[in-house]
Amino acid sequence: MDLSRQQVCPAVLQQLCELARHMNLPAAIAGLFADNQFNPTEQRAVLHTALRMPAGSTLEHNGVNVVPAVHAELAKMRRFCEQVHSGEWHGFTGLAITDVVNIGIGGSDLGPAMVCEALKPYCTTGIRTYFVSNIDPAHLATTLEPLNPATTLFVVSSKSFGTDETMSNAVAARQWLLSACGDESLIQQHFVAVSTNHRKVVEFGIAAENMFEFWSWVGGRFSLWSAIGLPIALAVGFERFEQLLAGAHAMDEHLRTTPLEQNIPVLLALLTVWNHNVLGHASEGVFPYSQLMHRFPAFLQQLNMESNGKSVTLSGEPVSCATGPIVFGDVGSNSQHAFFQLLHQGTTVVPAEFIGFVNSPYDFAAHRHKLLANMLAQAEALAFGKPAAEVQAELRAE
Repeated sequence: MDLSRQQVCPAVLQQLCELARHMNLPAAIAGLFADNQFNPTEQRAVLHTALRMPAGSTLEHNGVNVVPAVHAELAKMRRFCEQVHSGEWHGFTGLAITDVVNIGIGGSDLGPAMVCEALKPYCTTGIRTYFVSNIDPAHLATTLEPLNPATTLFVVSSKSFGTDETMSNAVAARQWLLSACGDESLIQQHFVAVSTNHRKVVEFGIAAENMFEFWSWVGGRFSLWSAIGLPIALAVGFERFEQLLAGAHAMDEHLRTTPLEQNIPVLLALLTVWNHNVLGHASEGVFPYSQLMHRFPAFLQQLNMESNGKSVTLSGEPVSCATGPIVFGDVGSNSQHAFFQLLHQGTTVVPAEFIGFVNSPYDFAAHRHKLLANMLAQAEALAFGKPAAEVQAELRAE
């Protein structure tokens, strides 16, 4: 992480870290790894860090270690993935499943959709994944159009199993399947659920044993590491899903154990506070220079804006400062030919985060070099611009 182009000096960074200590941020971070009630409105704990803890770890909630339950659900996911990948789980004609359609919205869609797209080079299981979220019938209809009902599996992902958009699409998908197979009992072979509501899942027609569970202490926008990530595991294989969990846990440990002055997520958060509240910049651009990461800005929008989009404190008092920024973005280098003109020459200053990758799963070395060169040049130009004399000299030379 390179902060050298931010409008901040070491002394200010140190003051921001002192502000974080004054606001008891270290204690709050520790609370993420212990029993807490960070959601007092709904009287819920926030324990998504438990989803990626290794077996044998401990994170207690109301006196009960939740990690064993997490790993029991992971074991169930593993068995299901093995059944699908081997062909043991098959469609109503006996053919193996080839296509998985996730029906969800918000956190039940954005996270797994983003990861499946980002990990496309590792989707080697023979399973193609699709994500339907919009209640606009065009989304479902165009997704189903090329698919074979006999080889399609639907994952209905809804915490409550009552979200209108999700259930409307799920009912329509069930009717599409019934039109092909003509037998309601065969639905069991083509529908599974990820939810916390057993009763509604069974009422829909999905067998209780085909429901994958997560818990009230998992917020939707933090849920891709739970059973909500089932489409990811089906696409890349369960072993790679475990690697995803291990990577998230590694960052959890970095957050938990690293001093604030070297703590990557803490420093990024503090810079947002600085840019928004002190410098007055109300938006934040996120630009991954990777086509595979094109869904990441949308995922980050929910993660950031739903979390920080508040106007009162935990005690119910109006906040006295700006909370979260407006997050937007797109992939580079496409963005350079779209809206970067405003970033470079407009009157609105936009703090920008550039995400680059040294290695690529694809060849075309010249493309990779140009991509990184574009990213570095854009960051340099946005931070420092050019002296007038240099611009004039370039124009004369042209």
